[in-house]
Amino acid sequence: MACFSCFTFFFFFLGLIVEAQEGGGNGRELVPAMFIFGDSLIDNGNNNNLPSFAKANYYPYGIDFPGGPTGRFSNGYTIVDVVAELLGLPLIPAASVVSGDDALHGVNYASAAAGILDITGRNFVTRIPFNQQIKNFEATLDQITDRLGADGVANAISKCLFFVGMGSNDYLNNYMLPNYDTSNEYNPQQYADLLIQQYTNQLTSLYNLGARKFAISGVGSLGCIPSVLAQTADGHCSTAVDALVLPFNNNVKAMVNSLNSNLPGAKFIHLNIYQMFTDILHNPSPYGLSVVDRGCCGIGRNSGQITCLPFETPCSNRRQYVFWDAFHPTEAVNFIIGRRAFSGGPDFVYPMNIQQLANLDIGSN
Repeated sequence: MACFSCFTFFFFFLGLIVEAQEGGGNGRELVPAMFIFGDSLIDNGNNNNLPSFAKANYYPYGIDFPGGPTGRFSNGYTIVDVVAELLGLPLIPAASVVSGDDALHGVNYASAAAGILDITGRNFVTRIPFNQQIKNFEATLDQITDRLGADGVANAISKCLFFVGMGSNDYLNNYMLPNYDTSNEYNPQQYADLLIQQYTNQLTSLYNLGARKFAISGVGSLGCIPSVLAQTADGHCSTAVDALVLPFNNNVKAMVNSLNSNLPGAKFIHLNIYQMFTDILHNPSPYGLSVVDRGCCGIGRNSGQITCLPFETPCSNRRQYVFWDAFHPTEAVNFIIGRRAFSGGPDFVYPMNIQQLANLDIGSN
């Protein structure tokens, strides 16, 4: 991230430090700020000005979002938008455009097509991999630490929520593509182990930068997205694709347990997005959903062979669709998942939910 945000973050962290010394904020916000790292599921515009094919800054994306298209890969809110509001925060701005008071409650570093592995998503040309997202956060943090001191910044950061959602592209835009060698070099379990080894190192880097409260999102049911449905003979969910992802999701939960045991003073929680999503797909009607097998905006079989194009006319009954385009859920589903991540039970959020994590008293250790 460029230095345009240096002074913004100076006052941001100064405010956090004062709040920490005084014992709290205004009582409405459960955490002072949220920092977001991930891919297109939670990107809110960081790719807009990149030479990238992975963009959503055009209509009909954002058709139901106040102000229209922003770069969000949805018709409206993303999961982290929902979580932010439940935490009592405003919507978190993209790192690419953050300025002034916009940054006072955190920054979104997520980038469409990004992965745990740096090579993931190269078919989209430019993206910001997780390693670079961490470096962008670190660069600003270094500048603030020089001004405010390490102890004060560490105390402030320990109170913030770090939301991380990575892994989908490491399958969709790496392991499952013929122009990558990874599927020939690794079987599914070996690949999942490779990802988790890197993922563990990356999350530990954030811990070493002062992060203490982590919400780690697993990967959803990739076998049921319209892009994959369009490639199956019968148009049904691909159990083979979901079987590829299963080792990764199992490893993520094990990683959360390991990090909780090995990183003093930190608390990691696992958002079981796969379970949340399959619950919606198998029983959509209680949620007011009825269309589970095609995108609201897209072309071809299951509206998933070509994803949502500029100025394409989307479905009119968007509230009834699970999928917005070939890869991403609708705002309606994002609200369901966001609320469940915030206050759901242990079947969906382990070992506690985001609300409980936010209220947890954690020192800066």
